Amino acid sequence: MSEKDERVESASVGSGNRADRLGWFRDQALGMFIHWSVDSQLGSVISHSLVGASRDYRTRYFRDLPKTFLPTRFDPDEWARLAKVAGMRYVVFTTKHHNGFCMFETATTDFSIMHTPYGRDITRAVVDAFRRWGIAIGFYFSPDDFWVLEQQGHEISRNGEAADPRQNARLMEHNLAQLRELLTNYGPIDVIFFDGVADRLKELAWELQPEIVVTRGDLATPEQYIPAQADARPWEACFTLGTQWAYKPTNESYKSGTQLIQMLVETRAKGGNLLLNVGPKPDGEIPIEQAARIQELALWNFTNQEAVYAVRPWPVLRERLTLAHEVWYVQSNAGDAVYAVVTGEPWPKGERKVLRLESVRATERTEVEILGQSGRVLEYRPAVDAKATWWQDDHALHVSAMHAQRLYNNNQWPNPIVVKISYPARPST
Repeated sequence: MSEKDERVESASVGSGNRADRLGWFRDQALGMFIHWSVDSQLGSVISHSLVGASRDYRTRYFRDLPKTFLPTRFDPDEWARLAKVAGMRYVVFTTKHHNGFCMFETATTDFSIMHTPYGRDITRAVVDAFRRWGIAIGFYFSPDDFWVLEQQGHEISRNGEAADPRQNARLMEHNLAQLRELLTNYGPIDVIFFDGVADRLKELAWELQPEIVVTRGDLATPEQYIPAQADARPWEACFTLGTQWAYKPTNESYKSGTQLIQMLVETRAKGGNLLLNVGPKPDGEIPIEQAARIQELALWNFTNQEAVYAVRPWPVLRERLTLAHEVWYVQSNAGDAVYAVVTGEPWPKGERKVLRLESVRATERTEVEILGQSGRVLEYRPAVDAKATWWQDDHALHVSAMHAQRLYNNNQWPNPIVVKISYPARPST
């Protein structure tokens, strides 16, 4: 990934993606981004340390790092199962980052995984594993290529004529050849993310695989932030779990599981997808700190997935309930349900709350429930009625509900509770 690149921003307008495939993409909701390359051995920023680097640093980077890259604990099936349990429905894998190192078998360069002690096609192993688990396949591909610039004797940079494939014929030829390999050797690819100028590349992608969805390069892909407003067009927010895309062994701080869940809630309320990144260690393992946070997200998503997939923004994005709580809204694609996601201070198990929702109106057929629980039983308290009820007045829909499900042994579940409101009338706006 990169800092803000105006060449990328200027290319990310309109869409040549098929409308039916964009609809499919929006319903995927949550994806796993994987940033992994030869410099994971150093724990440095992926690729960008080459910009402004000395000749000695560059020489050792291109010459020596491949000689020691041997991920002895690489198990893509472990990655795929983690993604599957978390509800991640697509993966985007870094086939080639800006450094030019190819994590796939290629005839275009020796600076690749095939010329390391590992010597096997990692991209193929990732594709095969995620496909076995029913997860859609996506490729990240950088049109910038620092290896090519080094071979040409240019200053390594993401700026200037030499770095722009539209003005560097050798670089464009190199990229087109690699993209053709990626889109002919691995079967159907669902998504491709061009982290740089996508001219000619996205057209080739659609020519080779008409059903592929081009994200960055054709759709909005905000990086490390969520836009302020909902968008009727498909879009995708990309986030790190910590402060760096690639593995950072020290000096790292991670987002909490609660933060990740709230990011997913907000992104879906605004009509986008959330692409969460992991940075495997040089041995191939996903760090436990990253896996643990994804597992917290997995529990929430397992419980509340009905409010995550096949949903669209509600006409009212959110409303404040109390000083300590607010609610985010999404509606089902079918339009027969609204989901009110209650965020803020934890909702204690066994506590009944009355939510005053001004943005939803009930009908005679309306039913309410908390996702994940039956509403018929409160554990160890058989005399307690845990059923959700509602009443409507001229000002608001009032929902009386109890959080009655034990998700943690100590009952201290800190994450949002989702109230499903079936058959609501659309609000007056």
